[in-house]
Parts: sequence; structure tokens; C-alpha cells
Amino acid sequence: MTGYDDRDGKIWMDGKLIEWRDANVHILTHGLHYASSVFEGERVYDGKIFLSRKHSERLHKSGELMDMPIPYTVDEIETAKAEVVAANGLTDAYVRVVAWRGSGEDMGVSAARNPVRMAVVAWSWGNYYGDAKMKGAKLDIAKWKRPSPETIPTAAKAAGLYMICTMSKHAAEAKGCSDALFLDYRGYVAEATGANIFFVKDGEVHTPLPDAILNGLTRQTVIGMLEEKGIKVNVRHIMPEELADFEQCWLTGSAAEVTPVGQIGDYTFEVGDIARDISESYEKLVRS
Repeated sequence: MTGYDDRDGKIWMDGKLIEWRDANVHILTHGLHYASSVFEGERVYDGKIFLSRKHSERLHKSGELMDMPIPYTVDEIETAKAEVVAANGLTDAYVRVVAWRGSGEDMGVSAARNPVRMAVVAWSWGNYYGDAKMKGAKLDIAKWKRPSPETIPTAAKAAGLYMICTMSKHAAEAKGCSDALFLDYRGYVAEATGANIFFVKDGEVHTPLPDAILNGLTRQTVIGMLEEKGIKVNVRHIMPEELADFEQCWLTGSAAEVTPVGQIGDYTFEVGDIARDISESYEKLVRS
């Protein structure tokens, strides 16, 4: 399989389209050493990026939270994304926008004199969890916990927040799982490594309060869809022992879309009517 660094195509980088293989950075890039980077992941359906502008706006917000002003306006980011999708001839794809502190006069923790750079990439990407949409994904329970908002800006979609995600996903895959569920610093159910989580009990939906996790755009969309269907959504703190009483479960995210969950640790869930319906309804919405 061809690596992501060795492909034909175009990448938008610092204001212009360049050849895919030429999109490189210096080894002393600050973002590589100190995780001074924020990003967005978005899906393209039938040539249209779902919730595109909201993603661009959130990139700006993440930059503000990281004291890293994004050097392009929301409109310029929107134009760049459209150019990349068109240049690569894509109609159904995944778009990654990433901004980072580059190399410059500073090479320590401080990087105020280094430029903030940005790139936009798009590629074809199938289901994030493979065939889990039919069978239900299998999740491990991570040993790491989501940190307190007093220790890191949890509302930012920042690279550093994903370090424990990579470690936890590797551990989960080694056990034959496709992802891992995090608890937060207080012991409440939080989210998966790259997706928010929902549960069903007695016809009502329950999802964690996003006070220490990213309030995902797909999460917000799904809550709105459920409420339009007349299904009560309880946004609250969820204790891990409650998993034993939930009947259905699913994950949401731009990459994950809406993916049912069949098992978390020793707890099992059915791929029931609500999970299937919201997955199918989401698929219709993004292509409408």
C-alpha cells in the first residue's frame, strides 16, 4: 500500500497548491517538537463538504485557545478546501485542515516569533471502523483518562490532546478491538479516541456532558436529529457502571460518522432500531 507521503495529487500549503510529494516541513518545526498544532477533519459527500464553514470556524477557535492565531480567514480556508477537492478530482472524500507553528527564530517552548502555517489535504477514505456499521464496533476501556479543562484547553481540536488517543487505540487494536472508551479525570464516561458516544435506555438517549471533551459537530448534529424525531436526549454525567443497563450505543464523528457499538469491555449492546435509524438518517442528511 502506498504511504500517505508518496502519492499523486495536490495539497494546498501556505496559500497555494503544490505537488503532494513536495508538501514538506523542516525538522525544527515547532509543531513537531511541542504539539503546537490544531486541525479539522471533514467529510465530502457528492462533492460537498458537510458542515464545512462550521469546521473552519472551529479551527479559528482552536487557534485562539492555543494562542496561535490562524493566518487565513474563514472565507480563505473555505476557498482552499474547495480548491483541493477539485484539484484532486474527488466527490466523496475526507479533508484534513491543519495549522501549526513552523520553524523560525524560536526553538524552545516559546514560539511567538515563529510563523503559523497551514495546509489542506483531501483523499478518499472509506468507513473509519470498517464493517462496524453493520455488526457494531468493539471497544476497549482505556487506562488513560481525559484531562481536566484546568490542565489543557479541552475545547480545542489540538494535536497534543490526541497523544493518549494513539496510545489507547494501539492497546485496543492489540486486543482485537477497533477503538477505546475514555473516562474523564473524574471517572465519568467521556468519549472514544476520535468520536463522541451515545447510549440508549428505555427509548431515551444519553450522552456525556461535553465539559471535558470536544463538543463534536457531528455530535451536535445527531442531538438535533434525535430531538426532531421526538426522542428525548439526556446530556449528563454518566458513570461507567451504567454501561450495564444501556441497550444500544453508537459513536459519532466526522470520520466515524454514526457507527453502532456492539461491545465495550465486558458490556454488550444490540444494534437496535434507534442506532440503525439515526445512522441511516445521518447518511441521508449529509447527502441531501
